[in-house]
Amino acid sequence: MAKATPKETAAPDWAATAEQQVLDAALKIAPTEGWTTLMATLAGKACGFSAGETELLLPQGPADLAALLSRRHDASALEALGAIDPAALKIRERIARAVEARLNTAAADEAAVRRCAGFLALPSHAALGARLAWESADVLWRWAGDTATDENHYTKRALLGGILAGAMAIRLSSGPAAALAFTDRRIANVMAFETWKRTTRLKPSKFMDDMAGALSRMRYRS
Repeated sequence: MAKATPKETAAPDWAATAEQQVLDAALKIAPTEGWTTLMATLAGKACGFSAGETELLLPQGPADLAALLSRRHDASALEALGAIDPAALKIRERIARAVEARLNTAAADEAAVRRCAGFLALPSHAALGARLAWESADVLWRWAGDTATDENHYTKRALLGGILAGAMAIRLSSGPAAALAFTDRRIANVMAFETWKRTTRLKPSKFMDDMAGALSRMRYRS
């Protein structure tokens, strides 16, 4: 079968379909090749694309694939959570279930996720890693029913992004039980913080500055 190229099709979803095909190939190649530009090129080749066509499809190569993988896992987590009514759970239970679902979907691609995590941990990719953690946190908070539009909107996502990053690192190094125990502890910390915040004059903007710095040091320490 002849391969399709951007010039040979006008279907509006061609790029999205091709991206997912290359991502599927990348998940098989990354465990041995690493999360690199070469890996992205090889993944494109496995789908019948030349190096130039792969670059046209994924201009940022491994960075684009990291974003595609994270968003695929976000969507899979939402699908897994579809059978759960968040309104029937306490807020801390909603977040615990959401984090567990997100970890489980990533674990299905564990070998490649390890390589991707190493890629995102590099200082040059810190901004991308932080943005993807934020996106994941936003997806999970929306499932949990969060409707905040003030500074709490940002505080919640910064906190959950940190929990997700830490829990994923522990899942990869120590297994699911340790990751869930970490998640439970961190959620308890957050709930205690929320109680404390309501009884103080803490300025959310100041907290966000401090938390952003703390999360950066925790997630991207060498």
